[in-house]
Amino acid sequence: MAYSYSKWKLHRTVDRSPPEQPYPGVSILKPLTGVDPNLFSNLETFFTLDYPMYELLFCVENEHDPAVMLVNSLIHKHPHIDARLFTGGLRVGVNPKINNMQPAYLAAKYPLVLISDAGIRMRDDSLLDMVQHMRDDVAIVHQMPFVCDAEGFAAVYEKVFFGTAQARMYLGADFMGINCHVGMSSLVRRCALEEAGGLRAFADYLAEDYFMAKDIVSRGWKMRVSSLPALQNSGTRSVGALQARLRRWARLRIAMIPTTAMLEPLSECMPLGAGAAWAAGQLFGAEPLPFFLVHVLVWFLSDWLMLRSVQNGSPPFTKVQFLLGWVWSECCAPFVLAAALLSPEISYKKKPKERNVRIAAMCEPYLQTRFRC
Repeated sequence: MAYSYSKWKLHRTVDRSPPEQPYPGVSILKPLTGVDPNLFSNLETFFTLDYPMYELLFCVENEHDPAVMLVNSLIHKHPHIDARLFTGGLRVGVNPKINNMQPAYLAAKYPLVLISDAGIRMRDDSLLDMVQHMRDDVAIVHQMPFVCDAEGFAAVYEKVFFGTAQARMYLGADFMGINCHVGMSSLVRRCALEEAGGLRAFADYLAEDYFMAKDIVSRGWKMRVSSLPALQNSGTRSVGALQARLRRWARLRIAMIPTTAMLEPLSECMPLGAGAAWAAGQLFGAEPLPFFLVHVLVWFLSDWLMLRSVQNGSPPFTKVQFLLGWVWSECCAPFVLAAALLSPEISYKKKPKERNVRIAAMCEPYLQTRFRC
């Protein structure tokens, strides 16, 4: 289902012809913390967007952060782009990202707001594509997470995960109308966000993107995935860093939607194949091992097609590298979920101060997971 949907949904040709009515302006919020080797080139892609009217609002929590100098140099290099820098943030809750963005959000002047993480690299037509998906009844247009091409096993692992397991979940959920909103690159209609209380209304949630989408959609608005994926382009990649990130996401899912999270192993290749092989042996007398191997082979080939669809062509590595990355990704998935279950405390961005945070009203009383900011 996800593969068929991806062939229809992703990588459509962006219509660059002049519209009947002018496109609305977009305020782009860029929360930044620290500098990685690709940050300069990632940010510069926002200065070269093919869109008629937008502003760039950079948010840095600490005025001594090295990102300040980098942003100022880009503003000086592209004086024709409406860009401003906000430092210091404004504490409105426990979520450091919301606190960092709050002054820029209050100063934003356009009806559409794009929240874009520091590691995102934009194609010149990505914003235009997102705005074209913003119909009158749509309040959120978000990009499906994917990654830029890079070298090394960690890059293969990252691309395989986001191009197969993550893509299956994301596209399948969008097709069925399930909230799959990830806020790393998300265009929001400001009036709909203000109806929900603005950004500060979600400052007490660590998974602010999920609850923002849940609240806005509950008010009758719709949500769409754009046709161009979000290209994450971190300058430092490692297997451990990606697995730490996946564990953090798993802990959030367990806290927010525990009943669904408990069923996650049934969506993974190895546990599902083992269970299906046992069931086929019990019900039909089939040999479990050949059944399991055929199951894994079909899953592997399907994931190869899925990755090619998300990549819009051949991935930048060989089939042998894909096999190694795929086996590693699939074998690690159950252990990542188990680690999240055994250690439910969430560490967010390695902040030095630790606070126990309650996910709050929308999470229901049974959610007792402790959070560390």
